[in-house]
Amino acid sequence: SQSSAEGEGAAGGVYRYIKGDLFTSEIFKVEIQNLPKYIGFNDLKKFLNKHGINPHKIKLFSKQMFAFVTFKNQEERDKAMKAVHGMQWKSKVLSVRLAKPKADPILKKRKQEEEAEGGQPGAKRAAGSQEGEEDEEEPLNIQIANAVTPGLTVPYEEQLKRKEKEVEGVLQKLTREIGNNNKAMLPWLFVQKEKYNKMCCPLEAIRPSPVQTEYRNKCEFVIGVGADGEDKTVGFRLGKYKGGSCAVVSPSETTHVSSEAKRIVQGFQQFIRTTPYAVYSPETYEGHWRQLTVRTSRIKQTMAIVFFNPQKLQEEEIEELKRNLRQYFTEGEGKESAITSLYFVRMGQRTSAGTEDLPCEHVTGEEWIHEELLGLKFRISPHSFFQTNTPAAEVLYSAVGEWAQLDQDSTVLDVCCGTGTIGISLAKRVKKVIGIELCQEAVDDAKANAEANGLTNVEFHCGKAEDVLPTVLNAVVSPNVTAIVDPPRAGLHSKVILAIRRAEHLKRLIYVACNAKAAMNNFIDLCRAVSNRVRGAPFRPVRAMAVDLFPQTMHCETILLLERVDYSSDTQTTET
Repeated sequence: SQSSAEGEGAAGGVYRYIKGDLFTSEIFKVEIQNLPKYIGFNDLKKFLNKHGINPHKIKLFSKQMFAFVTFKNQEERDKAMKAVHGMQWKSKVLSVRLAKPKADPILKKRKQEEEAEGGQPGAKRAAGSQEGEEDEEEPLNIQIANAVTPGLTVPYEEQLKRKEKEVEGVLQKLTREIGNNNKAMLPWLFVQKEKYNKMCCPLEAIRPSPVQTEYRNKCEFVIGVGADGEDKTVGFRLGKYKGGSCAVVSPSETTHVSSEAKRIVQGFQQFIRTTPYAVYSPETYEGHWRQLTVRTSRIKQTMAIVFFNPQKLQEEEIEELKRNLRQYFTEGEGKESAITSLYFVRMGQRTSAGTEDLPCEHVTGEEWIHEELLGLKFRISPHSFFQTNTPAAEVLYSAVGEWAQLDQDSTVLDVCCGTGTIGISLAKRVKKVIGIELCQEAVDDAKANAEANGLTNVEFHCGKAEDVLPTVLNAVVSPNVTAIVDPPRAGLHSKVILAIRRAEHLKRLIYVACNAKAAMNNFIDLCRAVSNRVRGAPFRPVRAMAVDLFPQTMHCETILLLERVDYSSDTQTTET
């Protein structure tokens, strides 16, 4: 799929220079997304060089936080893609994807002149939007599928192999880092590396997702001008040069979005096209419609959350819009979208859709949707975290349960617990479960979920893990404490790691990482030698496994089981 992507652009006339003898690095081009704010060209160059990456050319769009980087050959490009994708830089997790070659400037200019001479209407506009020329190369539905599910053309078995190889690389790096940061572990590491292919612990076979299509139970759709020129299109963005702004393509051909979500997108798009309100533009800060988030469940409940910038509209106009939305989805044409819960969110200039403190205004239907997982029932609020692939989450949580080695005397700490799924799924086997979660809505859900499942040995605390965990750890008297952490992509705050290290009665830790590269610093800090900053005996990795929650993409979850090193035992350096 990668090599075919290089050749795609070569077909059209404006790409003829690629076929010629003139060298062009345009064939070997990637787009790096989610860069930190306020970085300059030199910062990016130094960052890439530091990681052994030698770009040929860099084009940075610091305002939109992405860059195009070209390389001299495919090997350099592939090396960069592998190294940078998922890497953390200043709290941002970078993502990389293949980018299309830029159109040949000479042929492009000639084409514009010909169009202008022909006096075609909009010739001037075409001249300004020639960057979009590459759209003609492939049907838009194929382009969007390549953008959101880059692994689509790769057989599933091969996807799994690649993901497992990726995790193997992470573990090999971790092994080197542990050696650098904890010399006392070197003899043990030496033995482990011999046994496990340069890794500090065994990596078990990757567990596949039970479903490979239509698996996402939550999708965020942007609203913008369609790549086909249709205004007010709801779907996914196609990456573009032009100031980072992107045309939008319908999700109708994407494989990971459920048919229920596609139906809602279609119905909602129909509705907004009947309104007088324009699409919000990140360039001009004008317009209203911003985003649609759709959540679905296996028991056929669906939630839609509409994000809208009120600008200077009167309250009465907004209330009327909400009334029209309600009427459309309950009695009008949108009724067949079968939405069971509808919310409206006012979203100003300076906020992004992930902002959890934006109040959700309930428009119609139930306040929650419900999901069944491992025979338990969970309610989910608009902002609450719930794994996006429910059948694969069951595989993940079952593995966590197996690895935790729990009994009736155990206390489980569920850190970053979301709606309480992991803790609640283990509660019947243990003495007590204590959950910690930042989002108040999710904590309310977790409490309701524990009650709905008839559990009385579960408690939840709301707050930042770094503020709440030390207090909770001090209050736990049980000698048998296991922590399970499932943090957001950037990993845990270093204060959380330090608190875990200090709590010596906590002997076992299961780290569920949605991005193992970004969690690397956490892993190292758990294993590093004792110092003035880091108190408490270190942990060491015991076993690891990847679980595929995101088929057709480059991502997967990684479970790492770590156990506290027992310095009182003489066998510490040789045991496995």
